Amino acid sequence: MEIAIIASDTKKELMTQFCIAYCGILSQHNLCATQITGNYIEEATGLKIEKLLSGHGGGEQQIASRIAFNEIDILLYFRSTAQKTEWDEPEYQLLRLCDIHNVPVATNIATAEVLICALQRGDLDYREIVNPRSAYNLRRKAEAEKEKEAKT
Repeated sequence: MEIAIIASDTKKELMTQFCIAYCGILSQHNLCATQITGNYIEEATGLKIEKLLSGHGGGEQQIASRIAFNEIDILLYFRSTAQKTEWDEPEYQLLRLCDIHNVPVATNIATAEVLICALQRGDLDYREIVNPRSAYNLRRKAEAEKEKEAKT
């Protein structure tokens, strides 16, 4: 599965602790994260993480784009709980895309634990069929190409 990780500045330590606790499960999947969050997690856990741009530098938009193309299966997004004085359009659009494409999203540690446990049990395996970059779909594509070659 493809798991995207974002953490606001005030939640980076919590996200890192979460990833330490669930390192065994996360290590079985492909991870991408915004730059600074990815650095924190990678240093603390040794997990291999594809690091995108920083959140404010476009990393959230990169993840949003991947969600729009069904290339993300789960989003772990620990948002700041501080009162905001202005509307956060990128955050809204990111969560909206998750709703549109039925991507499970966790915005706090409680929902993140539920998603990770569901992932471990296999409850989210349906995402393998939806995601065009999943091992399932890549395997099907390769098999179809072999069949096509065998017929010619």
